[in-house]
Amino acid sequence: MNCRGIRGATTVDANTAEDILAATKELLQEMVRANGVREEDVACILFTTTPDIDAEFPAVAAREIGFSETALLCGHEMNVLGSLPMCLRILILFNTEKRVEEIVHVYIKGAKGLRSWGR
Repeated sequence: MNCRGIRGATTVDANTAEDILAATKELLQEMVRANGVREEDVACILFTTTPDIDAEFPAVAAREIGFSETALLCGHEMNVLGSLPMCLRILILFNTEKRVEEIVHVYIKGAKGLRSWGR
């Protein structure tokens, strides 16, 4: 069994707790669904936001949807000139038998173009 990473990103409509939690839940649930992730296989989940998102910790959303025993960490992305604003990213590290090419990375809403940029 290997530890693999699943990347995901989305945009948040507004810097409010409600919008941050809704965007996080939507993205996290899609990442889990697309990859058949079970909480017991998750090593940790890392959440980052651009500096313009600070009204709530995205990890709160993970707890609310059932990741009660998982190690969670929030942080800010580097403030790179020209980068996508209001962006939330998630990295799930989990144990799986899947090959790296079988992992489904999820980019939704305004973050759809990030994958094509290699970011």
